[in-house]
Amino acid sequence: MAVASAAPLLAMNGAVKMATNSQAYLEGTKVKETKTLIAELCRHFYNQGWVSGTGGSITIKVHDDSIPKPQQLIVMSPSGVQKERMVEEDMYVLSSNGSVLSAPLAKPYPYKPPKCSDCAPLFLKAYEMRNAGAVIHSHGMESCIVTMLNPLLKEFRITHMEMIKGIQGHGYYDELVVPIIENTAHERELTESLTEAIKAYPKTTAVLVRNHGIYVWGDSWISAKTQAECYHYLFDAAIKLNQLGLDWTTPTHGPIHNSNGALSSTRNVKTSAKVGGLSLSGDIEPLWRCVVLDIEGTTTPISFVTDVLFPYARDNVGRHLDATYDSAETQEDIKLLRAQVQADLENGVVGAVPIPSDDAGKEEVIAALVTNVEAMIKADRKITALKELQGHIWQTGFQNNELEAVVFDDVPEALERWTALGLKVYIYSSGSRLAQRLIFGYTNYGDLRKYLCGFFDTTVGNKRETKSYTEITASLGVDNPSEILFVTDVYQEAIAAKAAGLEVIISVRPGNGPLPENHGFRTITSFSEI
Repeated sequence: MAVASAAPLLAMNGAVKMATNSQAYLEGTKVKETKTLIAELCRHFYNQGWVSGTGGSITIKVHDDSIPKPQQLIVMSPSGVQKERMVEEDMYVLSSNGSVLSAPLAKPYPYKPPKCSDCAPLFLKAYEMRNAGAVIHSHGMESCIVTMLNPLLKEFRITHMEMIKGIQGHGYYDELVVPIIENTAHERELTESLTEAIKAYPKTTAVLVRNHGIYVWGDSWISAKTQAECYHYLFDAAIKLNQLGLDWTTPTHGPIHNSNGALSSTRNVKTSAKVGGLSLSGDIEPLWRCVVLDIEGTTTPISFVTDVLFPYARDNVGRHLDATYDSAETQEDIKLLRAQVQADLENGVVGAVPIPSDDAGKEEVIAALVTNVEAMIKADRKITALKELQGHIWQTGFQNNELEAVVFDDVPEALERWTALGLKVYIYSSGSRLAQRLIFGYTNYGDLRKYLCGFFDTTVGNKRETKSYTEITASLGVDNPSEILFVTDVYQEAIAAKAAGLEVIISVRPGNGPLPENHGFRTITSFSEI
């Protein structure tokens, strides 16, 4: 084994620590254990069909609590070797910037000269941009075929599958989106497109390579392995659902409506379905592929929000903060509120009062938070800091059966009908995504989340700004924004969505505010009119 020359001891946090590029450290227990782990995992991945034919690769950072994660050493499998036969001595050790510190010795014929993984530049990008602890590159058949089902798509999408919960940051009701990049003749040439995909999809923990495989990363080797297994399961499920003529991209996984392929447009649909006692059959031509719904005044009476939800949040702010003060979730809410209040004070917002430091004590901090939150609720402010806290307060209320959401009577049947036609339904509300899931998960008609493909909140932008709807259009993967129908009760939101190219209908419900004369939009009083 060729290793770097010895290096001096370093002083870290007042203690003497051996330099990570010293020969002693490179030959130490932590590095050896990581090498052995990679060899063991590759044998497992070989049996899964992920690294056969010398393909695929894996890299893991050498975990050491005394070294910041970005500076930890990297162990990487070699290229062009039988992955199931690798041993500890076959591994490369790299510095955090990618310099080779230790390389395997050459073996006699028929072994090839040692070579570090061709995936190294891509692995380093995942480490750099996602602070990953491990990265897996699989050539699993599922990850290859799923990119070939529709060669025009740039994303893989799936929803309402249990194994989605195994993907970091996702739940059963979420839509999982994995970017697809085009393959190249040489692995290293994928680096730029993988980098762009990581930038464009901040939530993703994987990138598919068409006709090739997948890169998956996680905070640790356990996280990366778990997610890789879940991704392959979901790809396999999508392939098998496609073979059965079922659409994995919709909540109900109903029939694919076009014989040309699973991911084709839903236009010119010939279908037969029974929805709410109504038989739908014959030639049906949906005008849109996606429906995006507002909540307040559209699916749900404004009075429920103003007379039930807001008062519940206002009346329980202090109780909630006191009971959960030390939790990571509440501390994150407080951090957001501190930043918002500081900005409000600088801008002279009425009702904003300073929030003391933690040194002032829990009671003083909570009292100031309650005062600010009450002022925000009174002003009906559409700000993320308030909406996140409200969502967590409402979560307790719904789970304790102290709250039950109300939707208009025509909403459940419409959601069922649209889903049966192959339309994808999303929610866009100023309330947090958590609050949206709660409202549709605990309604007077039961759990309606099975009909919803995803949720958007103000993290994509203000609802009265055109760029927010442009962002949603890009996320939904339609060819043209006119394939999206947006339904809202707010004229200014309708204007913004229309400017982005969406089709817009204004909902006129009891208790909604007046509309300008000659506003120019189609209006409805019930979803049955759509």
